[in-house]
Amino acid sequence: MASTSLICDTQPWKDLKAHTEDIKKTHLRDLMNDKERCESMMVEFDGMFLDYSRQCATLETIDKLYKLAEAASLKQQINRMYSGEHINSTENRSVLHVALRAPRDAVINSDGKNVVPDVWNVLDKIKDFSEKVRNGSWVGATGKPLKDVIAIGIGGSFLGPLFVHAALQTDPEAVEFAKGRQLRFLANVDPIDVARNIAGLNPETTLVVVVSKTFTTAETMLNARTLREWISSALGPSAVAKHMVAVSTNLTLVEKFGIDPNNAFAFWDWVGGRYSVCSAVGVLPLSLQYGFSIVEKFLKGASSIDEHFRSAPFEKNIPVLLGLLSVWNVSFLGYPARAILPYSQALEKFAPHIQQVSMESNGKGVSIDGVPLPYEAGEIDFGEPGTNGQHSFYQLIHQGRVIPCDFIGIVKSQQPVYLKGEVVSNHDELMSNFFAQPDALAYGKTAEQLLKENVSQHLIPHKTFSGNRPSLSLLLPSLNAYNIGQLLASYEHRVTVEGFVWGINSFDQWGVELGKSLATQVRKQLNASRTKSEPVEGFNFSTTTLLTRYLQASSDIPAEPPTLLPRI
Repeated sequence: MASTSLICDTQPWKDLKAHTEDIKKTHLRDLMNDKERCESMMVEFDGMFLDYSRQCATLETIDKLYKLAEAASLKQQINRMYSGEHINSTENRSVLHVALRAPRDAVINSDGKNVVPDVWNVLDKIKDFSEKVRNGSWVGATGKPLKDVIAIGIGGSFLGPLFVHAALQTDPEAVEFAKGRQLRFLANVDPIDVARNIAGLNPETTLVVVVSKTFTTAETMLNARTLREWISSALGPSAVAKHMVAVSTNLTLVEKFGIDPNNAFAFWDWVGGRYSVCSAVGVLPLSLQYGFSIVEKFLKGASSIDEHFRSAPFEKNIPVLLGLLSVWNVSFLGYPARAILPYSQALEKFAPHIQQVSMESNGKGVSIDGVPLPYEAGEIDFGEPGTNGQHSFYQLIHQGRVIPCDFIGIVKSQQPVYLKGEVVSNHDELMSNFFAQPDALAYGKTAEQLLKENVSQHLIPHKTFSGNRPSLSLLLPSLNAYNIGQLLASYEHRVTVEGFVWGINSFDQWGVELGKSLATQVRKQLNASRTKSEPVEGFNFSTTTLLTRYLQASSDIPAEPPTLLPRI
């Protein structure tokens, strides 16, 4: 397509726009009666089972979406990504998170160089280091084993690893490997997050992993300096080299900080932060907690989906189908939000991670060529594990706004419970809701049905459910490290598909820069007001008022306060 053309100018887009009028005349009650339609909307790969029959779509809709994918050159775009072309054009970078979990003998090039050997050099280094820490051959400054790890990072350096850690915490195999160990994540610059992270920990047995590609991220480096002070005040400055390591590419600043550059683990500019969980960003802290063998299974699960995404025909390609359905719901049916509803408490941190992957990637208002978009792009993502969400926001989903839902179910629980005399097991009780909720959304309940049940006339409007609310169901055989990798990669590639179709750059994030630059001005003002009593100047009336009030109310803080660390 020419640089100024948009996907909405193509015939397939216009055909889909016209087709929405036909879909508005349908109801899922009727669509679900078509067995052939339902059967063709079920796809299986490597144990994962996707059922999208409860989408407000016909077979004709899906066919038109394939034509839209063709108009967007989706296949060619995927191939460009895998071949290392600089598809992140605003930053002139390749996009190769798939290389992070590629097999050792794979060939994936960036700028004419196979990057896979570099990836495995870092993985081998992580394996060696994590085994030394875990078996006690690497010890702290006082000779004690390092059994507690705090990983400092924010955004993609935090949400992805936290999701995987939360999911593995109750996996029986992972539990065995993690015995006697703790992993915590320090992200927020709020001192309360520091206090909660170091509460109950002994600096003598704590290893800190500082994750910052440039080693300049403001929040991360302030937190890193805080924990450096926590360690050195207890054990002396020389202890830092034994108790702190880095995930960074800036070896000069790593060494200046007091960390041995040999204990810095690299990653590359072709890895975006929100896609970095499979790099040293996630692999190092997770290997320290669970052992490299568990984390390698996670990488293999992601790699399985990477190959599926690259090679499977679109009608059998889970990430492609997920992405096209999202485009359909957002840009054609006008449903901007999506609820991610995993029926597994182990996936409690999945929605927050995908929130960043999706919203930071596709929250754009211009095309990759800088043309303002005349159509809606990007999804508003939120979610909560079932059945908790049912008692929170499902009311709105059933009888308020239409919000397409992703139901994620697990066949075998990580921690099964059976009680003698109960009708079903605890997991079956959970899964009863997983199977029931999509049908409740699709079919609803009519006034006629309520009349037959002798519901009082005045309550009928309140108890009527319109139905015709779209969802899809994703069923995984279990939730081990491999399955967690599959789930992650499926959603990463889904977001990529959406971006390719919308014609946006899913791999930059200029929207986070403005607030950060304005915070720099505020930081200078706070320092000047605290140390030199300078008045607040250079801000609008509202910000000036708020800042002045803040400074006056905290005027008891000394201009040059002595070092103070949290005490819990």
